[in-house]
Order: sequence, then C-alpha cells, then structure tokens
Amino acid sequence: MSIKIDESWKEMLREEFNQEYFETLISFVKAEYERTVCFPPGNKIFAAFDRTPFEKVKVVIIGQDPYHGKGQANGLCFSVADGVPPPPSLINIFKEQQKDLQIPNPKSGNLERWADQGVLLLNTVLTVEQGMAGSHQKKGWEIFTDKVIQTLSDERENLVFMLWGGFAKTKIKLINEKKHFVLTSGHPSPLSANRGYWFGNQHFSRANRYLQEKRKQPIEW
Repeated sequence: MSIKIDESWKEMLREEFNQEYFETLISFVKAEYERTVCFPPGNKIFAAFDRTPFEKVKVVIIGQDPYHGKGQANGLCFSVADGVPPPPSLINIFKEQQKDLQIPNPKSGNLERWADQGVLLLNTVLTVEQGMAGSHQKKGWEIFTDKVIQTLSDERENLVFMLWGGFAKTKIKLINEKKHFVLTSGHPSPLSANRGYWFGNQHFSRANRYLQEKRKQPIEW
C-alpha cells in the first residue's frame, strides 16, 4: 500500500504518526485492504492531505466516512472520481451552489478542483469496506482527524470551517471561533435537505465574502 501525503502535513503531524494508536490503526487498515475490498484505493487514502498542503488550506469541509460503492471514493469527502455519477448528497451540494452563486452545475463530481484551491475535504474516517457504511469507524481514524482539525485551528488563522449535519457539528469544540469563521447547517443528504435543513444556507458565497474580507483569494466553486 503506497501512501501519498504532502510533506507539510508530515511535518505538522509527525508526532501523531508515531503514536501507538496510529500504528495500530494502520495495521488494521493494511489487514483489511488485504482481506477484502476497501475504499478509497490505497494511494488515495490521504488524498485530501496530498492535494491541499497545510499552509494552503483556506476552507475545511468535514464529512464522515468515504462512499462505500465501487469506484466512488477518491479520498476527498463528498467527491467522486471523474465519470462516476454524483451521489444524492453531492447533487444537493451542487444545487445549493448553483442557487447561491448563480453558476451552472459542474460536469464532474470530482472535487479535486476545490482541493487544489485550498479546500481541505476531510472525512473523519478515511477508509471503509465495500458496501459496509461505517465499517472502519472507531478504529482510530477519529482520533487522528480530530488532531488535524485541532492543529488547523491552533496553528492557522482566518479559516472557514463548514460543518454540515449533526456529526460534523460535534467538531465545533475543536475550533477556536474567535480565530476562524464557522458555518453550520443541516446535512446535504436528501433526508435532511428535503426537510429544509440544507437548501438556502449560502455557505459558498458566505465563505468567499469572508475570505475576501481577510484579503484571501476566494474559491472558484
């Protein structure tokens, strides 16, 4: 299993990589990838960190665990590989984006274009067994990604954190709201969105206004 992660993250998280829980976690992940089919592909597990270096992060979007359907997960939360139909949550993200910014829906559900602009697309659990949602939860990934959020909050300033749904909102305790801009709403899944908890949150335009106020380049969503 080849791991790709930007050097800036290796430096920031060096101590975490040496923790006993992380070594146990990686042993579990390696064994699962050898035992059965898991997602994303091994070289994409840390894709969010590889495409968005630590010092370039401007926006953090927090997801839960990867898509568990064949060929969907590419290591970025809510994102799918080129040519894969966008899942329902991603469709609703694009609908809100279209309404908020008056832009057409993108042709691909691959969000690498966001990641390359400084949007850290962070799942709190980075791996999953095929067809088994949540199968790699509570194995150590949550400890690791909590540390990532805490480190960003502590070491950076003027970031935008987008917390969508009840699970993501639990991470607010890790974020210094005096230093950063935190946006919360319901989850873009159909169940939440159709109840009125997602549409109209205007997170994309609100994030860009904040970035511009802080003299940062806005995101081309």
